[in-house]
Amino acid sequence: MELDLTEQGFLFNYCDWNETVASELAIKNKIVLTPAHWEIVLFMREYYMQFNYLPNTRIFVKAVANKLGIEKGNSRYLQNLFPESPLKYTCLIAGLPKPPTCL
Repeated sequence: MELDLTEQGFLFNYCDWNETVASELAIKNKIVLTPAHWEIVLFMREYYMQFNYLPNTRIFVKAVANKLGIEKGNSRYLQNLFPESPLKYTCLIAGLPKPPTCL
């Protein structure tokens, strides 16, 4: 599958996203998607569609806690799912732009 990606691996157009694209992006980034990953990825897409912006990490964690509960809305849980950078890799796999606060 040929994906139109930025230099940093993000989709150029988030409307090109679907679950197959998400799976390909995860494979490219050596992430094995589990139901727990999908829950966070789909949450982030919903968040972006609702608010039309990407939060910083603190707001991301708090938003997950508000929607999915404190056991999932904490840094340790999210770091276990996406070890290098929970916000960055959630957005990348969700087909969203790179968060402005990520390097």
